[in-house]
Amino acid sequence: MELPRILPGDAGLDSAFAGNRLLRTLSAEDRAMLEPHVELAALEGGETVLAVGEMTRRTLFPFDGLMVSMRRVLTGGRSVEVAAIGREGAVGGIISCGAAPAFTQAVVQLPGSAAIIPMTVLEDAKQASPHIKNLFCRYSDALLAQVMQSVACNAFHPIEARAARWLLDAQDRAASDRLELTQESLAGLLGVQRTTVNAVARVLQEQGLIAYRRGAIQVLDREGLRRVSCDCYEAVERHFQEVLGEDGRGIAD
Repeated sequence: MELPRILPGDAGLDSAFAGNRLLRTLSAEDRAMLEPHVELAALEGGETVLAVGEMTRRTLFPFDGLMVSMRRVLTGGRSVEVAAIGREGAVGGIISCGAAPAFTQAVVQLPGSAAIIPMTVLEDAKQASPHIKNLFCRYSDALLAQVMQSVACNAFHPIEARAARWLLDAQDRAASDRLELTQESLAGLLGVQRTTVNAVARVLQEQGLIAYRRGAIQVLDREGLRRVSCDCYEAVERHFQEVLGEDGRGIAD
């Protein structure tokens, strides 16, 4: 898929490498290997950046509030989110070694920017840099943990807790209290009917946790949302810190 490009000036590159938690861990030497090949893209909500069956030939590193929803489309056209990726991670080709067909659809949920790097460049960098190789191995573990936690969450936790968890995750990635999101979109992400999300949003708004305006949700009380949310939110973030931490090495090394 073709993505809109913005010229990679020095300020843009600095924002990308500082704003993505994976790229931020790179040394000057590792960054120098990747930087000449980086393109920057400004992406809008609703854009498909990876289609099911499409060969993944590039990797997107979100920053500047970008959040990408990884969705599994089922027979009949219904879909459900299996993972959400923002400034903490990357989309496309991180787990596989080389180009491979995508199993999920990747759609921009919250607008923002991404640093785009060809997979061939990343594969060469993995071979040249022990840190980059280790970083992507660790991130694949963190991403798999998120998917597994989502499976358990969707199976056992009430919709109110799941919705609160999603809003907390989205606020983390957007770095803003205001989320450009319709209730219809949230219903699709959670795999429920719009009427169900309408009822949940009304309850959360009555409790003073959020304010809903057409096309946007404002988080008013983050701590209140944490109390409503299931423990999946804390579990995934805790595992991320244990596996990757701030330096990409986690607490295990």
